Amino acid sequence: MAENAAREKATPDVATDSPGARLTSLAAAVGAVKLRGPAPVDKWHPAYCGEIDLRIAADGTWFYAGTPIARPAMVQLFAGIMRKDPERYVLVTPVECVGIAVEDVPFVAVAMEEKDGVLRFVTNLGDEVEAGDAHPMRFGVDPDGGVKPYVHIRGGLEARLTRTLAIELLDRAEERDGTLGIASGGSFFAIGPAEAQA
Repeated sequence: MAENAAREKATPDVATDSPGARLTSLAAAVGAVKLRGPAPVDKWHPAYCGEIDLRIAADGTWFYAGTPIARPAMVQLFAGIMRKDPERYVLVTPVECVGIAVEDVPFVAVAMEEKDGVLRFVTNLGDEVEAGDAHPMRFGVDPDGGVKPYVHIRGGLEARLTRTLAIELLDRAEERDGTLGIASGGSFFAIGPAEAQA
């Protein structure tokens, strides 16, 4: 009996190769740690286990095997264990590290407000940050030549502002020494030469 039990325990579970099983195992590993908020992924360094068919679209929608993940709690859970390594975006637990695909950046900033010279952003997953030294902004370029603003959320992960917020933000731009940029929290984030933006 004991020998049979040991053999069964040592036999790989076939279900681990089924669709969604890897996500389930990741969720279980995170649940075992009993986290509140984002995980300390910078302290977890398990072996890289390859990629899974998980993709974050440019609009912030999460897909697994081509299907949108319908459970917000699941998306929140995986967002909390995401990290940006030099080579790729990964989901990390104490025992596993898997690569995922991100079309642009993982988050989308969906709300913005200004108070006492500080811009505060809220992402599609509820993260709240204030633009400044700890959460710098940068500006990319759209294929059509427009400006794409980003704000750092945590651990190398960024949020792209929606087009509506981008327009509102750029209306706040000011010129300093020939450079157009955004001021927030005592920092000045350059967009580019003022003449080029005119």
